[in-house]
Amino acid sequence: MAKGVSIKFRSYSETVPRLLELINLGKEIKKHSKIILKPYLKTIEGEKIISTPVAFVEQVLRFCLKNKNPVSEVFIAEGADGADTMELFDKLGYTKLAERYSVGLIDLNNTEVEKMEQYEFLKFSEIMYPKILKDSFVISLPILALDEETNFIGALSNMLGAFPAKYYKGFFSRTKSKIRKWPIKYSVHDILKCKMPEFAIIDSSEKGVILAGIPQDVDKQAAKLLGLEWKDIGHLRLVEENFLEEKKKEEKTETIPNVVN
Repeated sequence: MAKGVSIKFRSYSETVPRLLELINLGKEIKKHSKIILKPYLKTIEGEKIISTPVAFVEQVLRFCLKNKNPVSEVFIAEGADGADTMELFDKLGYTKLAERYSVGLIDLNNTEVEKMEQYEFLKFSEIMYPKILKDSFVISLPILALDEETNFIGALSNMLGAFPAKYYKGFFSRTKSKIRKWPIKYSVHDILKCKMPEFAIIDSSEKGVILAGIPQDVDKQAAKLLGLEWKDIGHLRLVEENFLEEKKKEEKTETIPNVVN
C-alpha cells in the first residue's frame, strides 16, 4: 500500500470511494476481523461544529462494508473529551448512520480496557487502553482544521480520543485533564506507542482534496495544506524521532504522488 494519496475533491460520494480504490484499501481490510472507524467528535461551541462530517464517514463505511471479509465486523468508535460521546453521536447524526447500516457505536470513554506497560512511554508509566482498538484495524478519520492545543487536527492527534475519560478526566472536570499534566505532544506520542492506527483518511475537502494513507505521512501532507511545517509541530516531530527505528523496519512504500484530478 502506498504511503499516501491526495485526490481532488468533488463530492464525498464520488471522491472517497475513488480514493480508497486507488490506494487499494479493499485488499487490506479483507485481512482483518474487526475494523474501527475513528472520527473526531468535539463538543458544539455556539453554532460551530468541529467534528468529522457524518456524510464523509458514511462513504468510508460503505466502502468497508462492501470490501470487507464477510465475517468481519465494522464499528464506529470515539471517546469525546469533555462531553458525553453517545450524546454527540446522536446530535451529529452518527446514531442514525449506525442504525441505517447495522453497525455498532462504541464509546471509548467507557469500554473495556487493558493496562499497557513497558511500551517506551515518555511520560506515562502505564496507560489504560481500549481493548477494541488494540485488536482491530483502526482507520483514523479526522477533519482537517487548525487547533490551538495540537496545532492542527490530524490522524495522529485524533487518537487522543483513545484515552478513556473514565481514567483520565479530572475530579472536578469532564475533560481529560490527566493527559495534560505536560505538553500534549507527549500524550499523543504515548497513546500512539500503545498502537498506531493502521490507516488514515483526512477530510481536507475545504482545501480541495482528500488525503489517505499511512497516518504519520498523511499528517505531514496535511500540515502543508494548512501552511505549516511539520517539523515545527511538537507531536509530529516527537513521533518522527521516536518511531524512526520502527519505520526503518517497514517495507518500502511509495511516496505521496501529485493530486489526481
